[in-house]
Amino acid sequence: MNLPPEIGESAINKVMEQHPAIGEILAKYEIGCVGCGVGICLVKDVVSIHALGDDAEAQVEQEINAYLESL
Repeated sequence: MNLPPEIGESAINKVMEQHPAIGEILAKYEIGCVGCGVGICLVKDVVSIHALGDDAEAQVEQEINAYLESL
């Protein structure tokens, strides 16, 4: 995923603390990071770990980047 390094290279649990909307975006695609007890996956790897495919990964990337641009 092509995300800003401060987001893409960070653990998902830390990013969701600062940006709950990213957790909401992931939840739309049935990626359960919000309820995960570990939360150490890097944001850039989260979608590929869940093997949703290229189209879904591109959509998640677009939604996360649009959210970040709106800040």
